[in-house]
Amino acid sequence: MRRRKIAYGIMMGTCLLLFVLAWAVVRHWSHAAAIAMSVVALAIPPFAAIVANWNIDRRD
Repeated sequence: MRRRKIAYGIMMGTCLLLFVLAWAVVRHWSHAAAIAMSVVALAIPPFAAIVANWNIDRRD
């Protein structure tokens, strides 16, 4: 259970970091890169949810 929580936290932290960097820093140089970073960040939460709920019946 602990490993899944850590993996979920890392994935969601990465998602948040990508959003913040994209629109606070990268957009000044390239709007296309900022949009691409946002699209990647949007794809992370579903995978994070899958990781967090993987083998939920089993106890780690």
